[in-house]
Parts: sequence; structure tokens; C-alpha cells
Amino acid sequence: MHTKTHALERFGQNLMQLSAWPGRISSWLILPIILSVLVGVVGGLMRLGELFGWGFSIPLLGSRLTMASLTELEWHLLGVIVMFGAAFTMVEERHVRVDLIYANLSDRKKVILDVLGDVFLLLPFCAIIFWLSLGFVDMAFRSGEKSDYGGLTDRYLVKAVIPIGLALLFACGLGRIIRNIGFLLSGRAQQRVDNSSTTT
Repeated sequence: MHTKTHALERFGQNLMQLSAWPGRISSWLILPIILSVLVGVVGGLMRLGELFGWGFSIPLLGSRLTMASLTELEWHLLGVIVMFGAAFTMVEERHVRVDLIYANLSDRKKVILDVLGDVFLLLPFCAIIFWLSLGFVDMAFRSGEKSDYGGLTDRYLVKAVIPIGLALLFACGLGRIIRNIGFLLSGRAQQRVDNSSTTT
């Protein structure tokens, strides 16, 4: 029994870490966001419209980089950070909790509350929004949606981040459920893994 519960804990923790990996990587997107803001400010002062043109189309940017596309890119990169970072934030235990209730519970009751919240709130939310967002992405792809102001093209690529981010959050929530069930079955709920100490 001990071996099985330990395997549950390990599998759940590994699933959480795997789902958090894209968020950990995407956090570096803050650097191109800062750079694009800087270029945007300088370009605005110089009254530039088009920054670069390369004569052939590439995904998202099209055939040129304009001030409009640079501004849109900042927001879309931030969206990537938020959507991919949700699972990473969960692994790090940085999501906001209702501490008035949660902080005063025993460790075992905290684990039980986490399991109930993940099963009845987190997973259904992720599944429903994931399903609905697929149509959102498909419509953008079929219509060839792009900026109306000479900005970014291929908006479906940006919108695809929504279902991907929700799938990662779903996987992370599922991993936490499995891990916490392992804790409860082993009677070691009071020795919960400190996620922040296991991330690299």
C-alpha cells in the first residue's frame, strides 16, 4: 500500500511539474515585451509607421513589422505569459486563496479542501472553457482573422494559446488531485510536498 501511495504522489507531482514547464519558459517573454515597449516609445517619438519589411509572409507578423503590430504583440505575449503561467503558478502555490478559512485548517483538511476544489471547480471550469475556446480558435482560422489596423495577422495562433493554457492547467489540477489522494491514503497529509522547493 505504501508503495502504491508513494507512486501516486510521485506521478501526480511529475504531472504537475510537466504542465508547469511551458509557464516557466514563457516567463522569459517579459524580456521581448520590455524591448517592444522601448522600441514602440522610440518609434512613436520618431513618428514611424513601419519599422521593418521583408517582402514575404511569416506567421503572425505577415510581411512587415509596424508600430500597430508591435503594440499588439506586447499584449499577445502578455496573454501567453498569463495562460501558460497559470499551471506554473499553481505548482508554486502562488494562486490567491481565501486565507480566512484555509489558513486556519489542519494540513489534512487543507489537502481535502484542495481535492474537492480541484474536482468540482477547477477541472470542470478548465474543461468547459477549453471546449468553448476551440470554436473561438476555429472561427479565427476559418475567417483568416487579422488586425484591422495593419497589425498582426493569423490571429488564430494567438487565440490557440487559450485552449493550450487551459489544457496545461487541467493537467496540473489533475496531477495535484492524484498527488493529494496519495498523501491522504498514506496518512502523510501533514507532510505535504512544498512545491516551491521542488521546482528548478
